[in-house]
Amino acid sequence: MKLATIASNSPDGKLVVVSIDGSRYLTPDSIQTLQQAIENWEATQQECLPLAQRLEAGEGGSTEHLHFAAPLPRAWQWLDGSAFPSHGRLMQEAFKLPPLEYDKPLMYQGMSHQFFGPHDDIPYMSEEDGIDFEGEFGVIVDEVPMGTTAEDAMAHIKLLVQINDWSLRTLAPVEMKTGFGWIQAKPACSMAPLAITPDEAGDSWSDGRLHLDMNVDWNGTRFGNPNGAAMEVGFHELVAHAAATRSLCAGTIIGSGTVSNDNFREIGSTCIAERRGIEIVDQGVPETAFMKFGDRVCMRVIYPEDTLLFGSIDQQVVKQA
Repeated sequence: MKLATIASNSPDGKLVVVSIDGSRYLTPDSIQTLQQAIENWEATQQECLPLAQRLEAGEGGSTEHLHFAAPLPRAWQWLDGSAFPSHGRLMQEAFKLPPLEYDKPLMYQGMSHQFFGPHDDIPYMSEEDGIDFEGEFGVIVDEVPMGTTAEDAMAHIKLLVQINDWSLRTLAPVEMKTGFGWIQAKPACSMAPLAITPDEAGDSWSDGRLHLDMNVDWNGTRFGNPNGAAMEVGFHELVAHAAATRSLCAGTIIGSGTVSNDNFREIGSTCIAERRGIEIVDQGVPETAFMKFGDRVCMRVIYPEDTLLFGSIDQQVVKQA
């Protein structure tokens, strides 16, 4: 089942069910938003699964002119991991960071009151802040009790999503040195239009990981296509880590961190910072600049043949008016 949110007068938008190929939609009668859907998942399935079946039988209106918002335009909680070890090792080598003495998954709590829609322009104050895209996979969970194990956490993962976790790289090192975490360096993220139930990914959803390529194009040129299978810990383990000392409310979003593979020199990256890290290691200085106003980034996951699993993120960076 594929769910989406269309923009409306409500800040939470309007829930719709979308066909597998993304071309048609139907609207549930009693469930208004994705937040309501995730809070009442059994009722959501009872009402929305028949709509999904009707869509595959050819019913529904065209999605061509719909204005998609993020599946969750605002969320109670956004927790971002860093689960791809190749990215972390490269950053440590490039920037001569000391070894991290921490044996648990890395995660921080980010801004959650706003998620940009998949085709929204992204406004920033200055190009000098180091504007960077960052392709990630993510999950949305129902209510997760404190102390939930990784094994039990799998059942709480209700939806998979695709995220662009925007970063302002010039600001990040300064904030990190304070020890208090990111505020200015981590603005609002973007989401692809479709949130999917794990079964929609078929065998590509396995061991709490999405074994699919994240295809990233920058200004129309392929920048990278690493695979999500390389997570050091799966999403179920990230959920358990987050719930170790707190419960997680329904609608909590958890991110994978930058999708990255060991052979990043061959297949590319999902963020500019990684490309610059490679350049520092290989030649001593970075050559690739960060984004400029007017630049466009597009992120897609193809599954199955020629089908965009999450739809696409296709956005332009603009100067804040």
